[in-house]
Amino acid sequence: MTIAILGPTFQDLARNVNQNMSSLSEIFVGRALGYLGGSVIGGILFDHMNHFLLLGLSVLATAVGLYLIPFCKKAVLLIAMMSVFGISYGIMDTGGNVLILTLWGDEGAPHMQALHFSFALGAFLTPILAKLALGTTASPENHTEPHLHPAALNRSPEADPGLLFAAPDDLNLLWAYAAIGTYTFVVSVFLFALFFMKSSKHEKSTASAQGSRRAKHHRALLCLLFLFFFFYVGAEVTYGSYVFSFATTHIGMEESEAAGLNSAFWGAFAACRGLAILFATCLRPGTMIVVSNIGSLVSSLFLVLFDKNPLCLWIASSVYGASMATTFPSGISWLEQYTSISGKSAAFFVIGGSLGEMAIPAVIGILQGEYPGLPVVLYTCLGSATFTAALFPVMYKLATLPLDRQEKENRRSKDQKALPSNSGL
Repeated sequence: MTIAILGPTFQDLARNVNQNMSSLSEIFVGRALGYLGGSVIGGILFDHMNHFLLLGLSVLATAVGLYLIPFCKKAVLLIAMMSVFGISYGIMDTGGNVLILTLWGDEGAPHMQALHFSFALGAFLTPILAKLALGTTASPENHTEPHLHPAALNRSPEADPGLLFAAPDDLNLLWAYAAIGTYTFVVSVFLFALFFMKSSKHEKSTASAQGSRRAKHHRALLCLLFLFFFFYVGAEVTYGSYVFSFATTHIGMEESEAAGLNSAFWGAFAACRGLAILFATCLRPGTMIVVSNIGSLVSSLFLVLFDKNPLCLWIASSVYGASMATTFPSGISWLEQYTSISGKSAAFFVIGGSLGEMAIPAVIGILQGEYPGLPVVLYTCLGSATFTAALFPVMYKLATLPLDRQEKENRRSKDQKALPSNSGL
């Protein structure tokens, strides 16, 4: 919810700082850079601090940022606030994955799927809360072009250079951020409560259990998973971002139909993430990755072969969204079966996905402009699906090579640790 709120309120924020939307686009870059920095910081801190305490502090900082963002009256201040907001969210995102692996280890696959389903659920609910439930009071004539309205300009924050914070004219903007900020604050209270309830003895035993498993090719696996998530997340965001414009320009769909196609992709994505919570209780993470890779490869191949067929586009887009849904949480759960994932390791492949989310859509936007007659978006999805499908068997081979010897060593060490306690009893 904290990430998705920017989309439906971006126009209101631009009006609030007396800027047009194009001149405020740096807000996305600032948030993305803050997120990358927060992922790195979180990966380091989670190896040295209590997980509940660090998560509680990051969630609390996020709640404070949500309260302050509607009051920003300067574009530079808003971008800086979003960068700090991105740092706290990067820590929160990395910490959520690390905490689930710490608590449940090999049995955390359903919990990991539930965590990532909550991302999709929050993104689905936020536009409803921001626009449908609260509505909008500002008229469209007042936004983005201050030089067209001298009276509005005289009342704008630019008229008073010293004014940095003030209540927004659109109270619905304030209520939208305040509602999500209050919810986030309540979550931070629960995290702080868990911090005080958590016993240090249990933490030490969990940490020792997590640190006893390390694959022979640990670093190679992390690098391959970095590449895997780079192309997977990049393809997911690319298709979700460009399918609307592709359907209108390449196929000639009406805008309403193209919007429905976009919703079908993300709807199938969110629904399959919810169902994956149940699938993860009976299927191993590796099996789910293989099924997802096959679905992504087949659906993207059909998209390329029948790129002019609207019916195929509807069906293949839904299948593609459903196939992409479980890959990221399944990849984290799969790697945890063979090697322990520390905070730095989690931050490493989270950054890989973030870089793919930033780089691949940008490159595709340039290529699509150079070759407007070609379905560059579909070629990218097919290429990414082929790469990830070919990469996973290599990762599996590296992970399982030392597995038998690793299990014997762990079992022997556990038996040795158990002997003194048994004799003492």
